[in-house]
Amino acid sequence: MRMSHGLWGDAWRRLLRNRPALLGLGLIAVFLVSAIAAQWLTPYDPYRGVLAQRLQPPTLAHLMGTDLQGRDELTRVLYGARISLQVGVSAVVMAFVLGGVAGALAGGFGGWIDAVVMRVTDVMLAVPGILLAIAIVAWLGQGLPQLMIAIAASYTPTFARLLRGSLLVLRESDYVTAARSEGATSWRILLRHMLPNALTPLIVQATLVLATAIIDIAGLGFLGLGPQDPATPEWGTMLTDATERIYSTPWLVLFPGVAIATAAIGFNLLGDGLRESLDPRLKR
Repeated sequence: MRMSHGLWGDAWRRLLRNRPALLGLGLIAVFLVSAIAAQWLTPYDPYRGVLAQRLQPPTLAHLMGTDLQGRDELTRVLYGARISLQVGVSAVVMAFVLGGVAGALAGGFGGWIDAVVMRVTDVMLAVPGILLAIAIVAWLGQGLPQLMIAIAASYTPTFARLLRGSLLVLRESDYVTAARSEGATSWRILLRHMLPNALTPLIVQATLVLATAIIDIAGLGFLGLGPQDPATPEWGTMLTDATERIYSTPWLVLFPGVAIATAAIGFNLLGDGLRESLDPRLKR
């Protein structure tokens, strides 16, 4: 008989045996190192270039070539990872907290609170997330903080509905019924007994949403709704600048595109691995 090491201990051991999840962890590690250590990985300035060296193909001096302003493309891709990490993580954390609060109130108390929260959620879910984000950025104006708010708002209903569904299942569980029969208050039951057992799906969902958020950040940047300064090394903005020369300078489209795909695939693989690892039916 194999000894159990608790939910997270067993999940971690199953995760380490999941090869796609380990590949995802590796891709995420590359993404994080690029974002955190960008200034030490390259000697060039992401905002300043040498016009005499503009539109150079990949060489030993510039491994990913240079752009229209003579700026090193590798440097801008590395600094773009930092922007995607900052905006993506901030947006997902905001959506996690706001959606978690809304879902906890709706699923924990029910009644008119549930009705109001779910009707607002239904209205928000009726609008495609990217269109909602575009509308919010158009209303608030361009900038990284506005981008965070827009993406957070588009994913908040997802977290709210997911947590509400988990709590509705737990409301009829034996240990919740026992706590209620002992006179525990609704707040105590929610915070002490229900929420700790309902957060696992939200953690998995946050990992998967982060992959989509990185794509949304690049998409909004590509549409011209990203940073106010067009010189900002943001992946979507870099793609916009390169589309007019896609045939003459394909490396300017290739490398930011590969960076976006790598980050998104990494978080998707990790999210799928977490989902499998935290599913108790997969224990052997």
